[in-house]
Amino acid sequence: MDELIVSVSGLRGIVGTSLTPEVAVRYAEAFLATLPPGGIVIGRDGRASGSMFADAIAAAVMAAGREVLDAGVAATPTVGVLVQEHQAAGGMQISASHNPPQYNGMKLFSAAGRVLTAEAGREVLARFHEPVPLPAVAAPGGRRQVDGAPAHVQRVLARVDAEAIRRVRPRVWLDAGHGAGSCAARLLFEALGLEATIAGGTPDGQFEHTPEPTEENLAGMLPQIAACGADVGFFQDPDADRLAIATADGRFVGEEATLPLAVEAVLEKTLGPVVVNCSTSGMTAAIAQQRGIACHVSAVGEANVVDQMLAHDAVIGGEGNGGVIDPSVVLVRDSIVGMALVLERMCATGRLVSVESLAADLPQRVMLKTKVPLGPEARGPGLAATLERIAAAFPEATASRLDGLRLDEGTTWVLVRASNTEPIVRIVAEAADLAAAQGAIERATGAMMSAG
Repeated sequence: MDELIVSVSGLRGIVGTSLTPEVAVRYAEAFLATLPPGGIVIGRDGRASGSMFADAIAAAVMAAGREVLDAGVAATPTVGVLVQEHQAAGGMQISASHNPPQYNGMKLFSAAGRVLTAEAGREVLARFHEPVPLPAVAAPGGRRQVDGAPAHVQRVLARVDAEAIRRVRPRVWLDAGHGAGSCAARLLFEALGLEATIAGGTPDGQFEHTPEPTEENLAGMLPQIAACGADVGFFQDPDADRLAIATADGRFVGEEATLPLAVEAVLEKTLGPVVVNCSTSGMTAAIAQQRGIACHVSAVGEANVVDQMLAHDAVIGGEGNGGVIDPSVVLVRDSIVGMALVLERMCATGRLVSVESLAADLPQRVMLKTKVPLGPEARGPGLAATLERIAAAFPEATASRLDGLRLDEGTTWVLVRASNTEPIVRIVAEAADLAAAQGAIERATGAMMSAG
């Protein structure tokens, strides 16, 4: 498992082995070579190795004659906001997102304050694999500290009915996971006048649980919500671009409910197209259909969702992993606007509506996810052959190869695709009931493990 994972969306690796400061600098220099003149925003999540990588990358940026806008510990969407606010040439977020603590990585932003398009990412990737020295400069650039949280929160406040939230004042519990999310979240709760309990609010990377915000990983945290008398529980991943939700009594609503709840909040005020990726729950598409608006589907990956949002002038979009993308704030998955939109839904009627009630009103689906390690022998042609075996196991299904293999069979669908960030295959199935979803997973995994 110890190999550098490099794709058009960024890179990740285990610190000190596959990922070293030298590797990070080479990747940063490949990125700089593709950019127009201008400053570069550098942010990081709370991982202990983050400052080491930030310093090494900042030195390379300054050596290239560019100014470093040092955001310090900052949420990934905050970095996008800073790129826009300072009209920077680009940005780099040092984070391994939900990966375990031994990992770190880098995510790249264009001058538009969004993650790189696939085309731009491929150019960086080519330069990374065949590096060309950057041209000499007359003088190095400088480095200054910038705080993007206030501007980020102001954009979020402008997006929601802040006065409605202030009047109802729901009590909030947040697990920031010792990542970067507490910085902007604390400002948001203060601006809304909310009583908030923040667990894991010190951004030091000392994770109290496996950082991916799934029900299994968060089981030990859920009782804290009721213990402090909160009305809602929120969970961020380490770089705060994903959001999971729980009820007042500690029942996990999950990541897949985040986007449809946010979509309902936006569509209550502004009707317009919605974009999701092909692994996202059908709840959002059903909500769009109820309102007579289009729900467009992209390949998996934040950049792909953003591309489709821009192409269709979408008012909201995102991914089912808890990633809400609101173009009125920033074209980045954003747990901060996700929380604000959910709070707005809870307070829109002038009285507190429970998360449990809001979730119960969503179109009901059952989704199951699993993952299978992907060895080198199973990639490339090996994976293609595996996908064909899986397709043959669903002879009545409609197949889509937009991203991996998706098979739709009535109200049931299953998606099998290789991860962009880990050496695994992800299998996702959704159906009207648990038995059907389990059956789809079993058929897909059985075909995957078959010798042919």
